[in-house]
Amino acid sequence: MSEKKFEILQRETLFQGYFRVDRYDVRHEKFDGSWSDPFSREVFERGRGVAGVLLFDPQHDKVVLVEQFRAGTLSRGDNNPWLIEMVLGMIDTGESPEQAARREALEEAGCTVIELQPIATCYSSPGGTSEHIHLFVGRASAPKDGEIFGIANEHEDIRVHVLDATRAIGLLYANKIRDAQTLIALQWFAMHHTELRSRWLVSDVGTPII
Repeated sequence: MSEKKFEILQRETLFQGYFRVDRYDVRHEKFDGSWSDPFSREVFERGRGVAGVLLFDPQHDKVVLVEQFRAGTLSRGDNNPWLIEMVLGMIDTGESPEQAARREALEEAGCTVIELQPIATCYSSPGGTSEHIHLFVGRASAPKDGEIFGIANEHEDIRVHVLDATRAIGLLYANKIRDAQTLIALQWFAMHHTELRSRWLVSDVGTPII
């Protein structure tokens, strides 16, 4: 696929709060070689991006998910705004995606990540938001099921769910996962579960990989 040219004619911040909304005036080269007329698009700016980690305890064959209130569901009239998700959070200034994934695992699930493996990087909804997501699977020891974590001054109230790996994959096939990032990660995990567990169990016998 060939790269095409584009021009940002103007960028204006329309709103600045916890998040930011920018308006871009742009034009771009079309597939027939001509140029589009100038047009505007509003973009929900998500900063440096998001890191998510699907926590997996290979020793006990457990997947760690979290449950928390999500305000984004309210505009849809959703009667259950508590979602079951992988650990996920914004990348802070000065952090790498890997550092953010490790920090969020500790804050949201009380888990120290021993090893990270990349799953994918993607845009969540590039038609309207800059959000760029880095997804990982992380090797960790599962905490106690039902424990509560989160940062109080960020209004986080997060409950941990520790599931057998087959049950976690079953949630995917039963259409019980409503978060796109978790869907992607669990689909990857369903395809790689056996190989991943075997490899990490072997590495546990020797020197841990950090």
